[in-house]
Amino acid sequence: MNFSARHLDEARRIIDGIDVTVIEQMANLLAELREKGGRLFFLGVGGSAGNCGHAVNDFRKIVGIESYAPTDNVSELTARTNDEGWETIFSEWLRVSRLKPQDALFVFSVGGGNLEKNVSPNLVRAIQYAKEVGAKVLGVVGRDGGYTAKVGDAVVIVPTVNPDAITPHSEAFQAVVWHLLVSHPLLKTKQTKWEGLEGGAR
Repeated sequence: MNFSARHLDEARRIIDGIDVTVIEQMANLLAELREKGGRLFFLGVGGSAGNCGHAVNDFRKIVGIESYAPTDNVSELTARTNDEGWETIFSEWLRVSRLKPQDALFVFSVGGGNLEKNVSPNLVRAIQYAKEVGAKVLGVVGRDGGYTAKVGDAVVIVPTVNPDAITPHSEAFQAVVWHLLVSHPLLKTKQTKWEGLEGGAR
């Protein structure tokens, strides 16, 4: 089996291993959040940060949930990193945003954060703050899910089927899960462009 075939075969195995009951739980929590006028804050670093910006667009435009990603504001992100340190960039951003119990964090991460190993401590601090406030924590994470899976309310763990491809599979399936959610009948309120064209997408 060549590399391309193996990578796609791994993706099939991941799909078979994902806990869909957690995704349905997420859909229900997000529908409840929208009903209560809550906001959704997407948190991630590296490639996951790029996914956060895309997800914000989809949840605002298709689902009608007020959504934000701190990493979309490069000026504030770099100022906080420079002046206060990397560990608190998200928690302090959330404090200024006055995170409330009806709001939620949505974490995209390969490892989910681990303070002991100093892996994504900024995510851990943000989650700790959310739990203090009483906000929900959702996530799509890889490996064992880290701190996100340990304390989150609904967290999808992307199964590890190849230890050498944890990052690409984790980040790819972040997109699979959030696109599933914005297409979910409990959440979708606006038709997407191509599906809405007469005669269907071409």
